[in-house]
Amino acid sequence: MKRKWFVSSMLSLVTSVTLFACGQEQSDTGSSNNTKLSVVTTFYPVYEFTKEVAVDRADVSIIIEAGTDAHGFEPSARDVAAINDADIFAYSSGEMEPWVGGLMDSLDSEDLITVRTAKADSFISTETHEHDHQESNEPNEDSLEMDEDLPASVEIDGLAGHYHTGDVVQLVSDATAIKDSTKIQWYTRGASEDWKTVSGQTKETFEYETTGDNFDVKVVFSDEADIPYAQSAPIEIAIDDHEGLDPHIWLDPVLAQDQVMVIKEALIQADPDGKTYYEENAEKFILELQRLDEEYVAALSSATNRVFVVQHQAFGYIAQRYNLEQIAVGGISTEIESSPSRIAEISELVKQHNVPVIYYQQGADSSIAQTVGQETETAIEVLYDLESFSKGMQDDGMDYLTLMRKNLKALQLSIH
Repeated sequence: MKRKWFVSSMLSLVTSVTLFACGQEQSDTGSSNNTKLSVVTTFYPVYEFTKEVAVDRADVSIIIEAGTDAHGFEPSARDVAAINDADIFAYSSGEMEPWVGGLMDSLDSEDLITVRTAKADSFISTETHEHDHQESNEPNEDSLEMDEDLPASVEIDGLAGHYHTGDVVQLVSDATAIKDSTKIQWYTRGASEDWKTVSGQTKETFEYETTGDNFDVKVVFSDEADIPYAQSAPIEIAIDDHEGLDPHIWLDPVLAQDQVMVIKEALIQADPDGKTYYEENAEKFILELQRLDEEYVAALSSATNRVFVVQHQAFGYIAQRYNLEQIAVGGISTEIESSPSRIAEISELVKQHNVPVIYYQQGADSSIAQTVGQETETAIEVLYDLESFSKGMQDDGMDYLTLMRKNLKALQLSIH
């Protein structure tokens, strides 16, 4: 009978990797027949850990390119074909890559070993990491009444990626469509609901604190007689709280060692002749991860200021491991200018906790980021969440260890 293997990291990481199967045993693959293993991984941390263990005994590929959101990724037909033809498919977790479940239902591979590398029982909650925004605008009961045939002629900037509950969505409408007597109104629409006006949202910039539900946003421009003459296309605001769990587990150098162990066991299962080779490589990389952990402990253990402020709550594992406090302000956009009220709020937060730096996730500082820093009298620094790995980083010789050390150096600007 044909069968599909599945490896779960929820079971023992050291003694074995459990394989769910039916029918006959899988035949040896990989170097046993002078053919390299084919391993398909989802995104950078899984790819990096796999490469460190497999080295040149497997062809390891990655399907999520740099700059692509791993949460909302949709595998192409080519991706599905590559996974079907692979010996091993490795991903982090259903919380990080929620599309994997549907993908597995569509596969018809005979002997694919599927590896979830992150232990579900090691996840931490996201409920206490987000800083509450001080104000929230609720929809009014007024429904939108306008010509459905009115074209979407207004552009909206500021949307990037997904949001968490409590994040402040900041959008800005295209000013070229505004006339001298223009009236501006922003609207939201939940699932199976009509468009409703949002109180207080009557300017070019939209600022709105999210709840736990997805919703659409649009802006409408009207003349003096309240007759709409321009509108934007609806923009979807997707809320993804990862079921209340933080999936960025690879940012903990200790828990990363568990992921390496799971990957090692899967490689051995697929290629038993390479057992000693994989074990030696895994041991070498785990020693590097242990040294990295020791560097974090040495640098951060005696600090008196243990608070750091981030734009997005992706660094909870570093905070938990090294007894720090992560405060995520949420909703700071590097694409549009923050409102004066938002800047004042962030400034008050920075003063309250006496932190000199606001951290942005991976990417170059924008002019708006610099503006926020100037207005709040704080520096702007980058922390790498390692969800993606650009060609530029690769060309500069960076890898997991070097980027994590960059994170440590950046954190020491706040934690001292």
